[in-house]
Amino acid sequence: MTANTTLIVLGASGDLTARLLMPALGQLLTREPDRGIRLIGAGMDDWDDARWREVVRASFETADASGPAVDAVLAGTSYRQADITDPADLTTLLAEARSADANSRAAFYFAVPPAIAARACVALEQVDLPDGLILALEKPFGTDQESARALNVQLAKLVPEEQVHRIDHFLGRSTVLNVLGVRFTNRVFEPVWSSEHIESVVIRYDEALALEGRAGYYDRAGALTDMIQSHLLQVLAVIAMDPPSTLGAVDFRDAKGMVLRATSVWDGDPVTSSRRARYAAGSVDGRMLPAYADEPAVDPSLQTETLAEMTVGIATVRWEGVPFTLRSGKALGDRRSEIVITFKPVSHLPSGFTGSADRSVLRLTLGPDRMALEVNLNGPGDPFHLDRASLEAEFGEGELLAYAEVLQGILDGDPTLSVRGDTAEQCWRIVQPVIDAWRSDLVPLDEYPAGTPGPSSWPAL
Repeated sequence: MTANTTLIVLGASGDLTARLLMPALGQLLTREPDRGIRLIGAGMDDWDDARWREVVRASFETADASGPAVDAVLAGTSYRQADITDPADLTTLLAEARSADANSRAAFYFAVPPAIAARACVALEQVDLPDGLILALEKPFGTDQESARALNVQLAKLVPEEQVHRIDHFLGRSTVLNVLGVRFTNRVFEPVWSSEHIESVVIRYDEALALEGRAGYYDRAGALTDMIQSHLLQVLAVIAMDPPSTLGAVDFRDAKGMVLRATSVWDGDPVTSSRRARYAAGSVDGRMLPAYADEPAVDPSLQTETLAEMTVGIATVRWEGVPFTLRSGKALGDRRSEIVITFKPVSHLPSGFTGSADRSVLRLTLGPDRMALEVNLNGPGDPFHLDRASLEAEFGEGELLAYAEVLQGILDGDPTLSVRGDTAEQCWRIVQPVIDAWRSDLVPLDEYPAGTPGPSSWPAL
């Protein structure tokens, strides 16, 4: 089988590769048995081909991967011990990719911490890069707007922007993609998708998982950077975009970029428009958890938040005056992964109705993927008494894992589901005032017992 792409995984011996990337590749190869891939793993660990092959095989098994393409990858994959910040080692890896198939396109997947990826991109300046080389980088893209801009400048020295894939696997989630179908193919929704009819939008991703051994990264990131700055702002862009001409990469990413450029902290006040907290000792699903500050490898003086909320506004005709609240946290008892769109009340409610005429709410739930439209209906018995009803539909699971969706784009050279450089910078611009306010202790760091919905003093969303 001819290899259409040589995928070179940098950081192949790390957790991300085995837990997320390889299962996604295995699923993709199972679904597309004619796809030709050559896989090369590279990392600092002193592994040989046999050990690497077993890691790939075990990861494939978790996705029930099988078929001729899977067998071909397992038979032909190799591992090279390499320092990916060394131009000589990077040159050797590209030479191996060329030797396998001169016509095969090469793709570097940086499954390494962002700082290492940035150093590797500097080293690539000294390497003779092949035409069509794809660079795929994991978030976060920089640590602030300035560093994100510097990374974009460096990447532009290496390859054209359309060959850079900034990975945000949230954009591969089936629910996020289904938002496009709900919005743009139903006349009942598209005409009312604006400030004229919508009162507020909440995007939340509340997890029961705690730190789970990720202190090395998470303690210097926190919930705001880990989730809101990246994933949830991308979801906001999909919800709030104007209808693009097509769903191709240029039109789709242009529409997202326009939204993010118009987005900023609500009322320009990061103190009143944001909240932060971290979990204290408690119990989640019967498992006792220590306070975050007492977790191994955590530095309490960093005051890292494990729950973050911020409200933003979008300065466009469509969305002026509508608050978008983004929230994400860990070790929470009330697990919610959803997009909640609350509509304004009707302009006139005829007298004579009894019961509650609450606002209509559209709720899009991530995992399981479903949609629920909460409306008021005449109840049984008294025809003038209003009851609440929920009209529900299952989206069903997507055919591919989220990582497989974005990996498919990398292998096909289609950047539609990747983050464009300018929007990566805009996401940092949006959250920077909140980061600055928190660093200046202008917003208190509250606490909540693990296993609870969050601080009791916070208003319910």
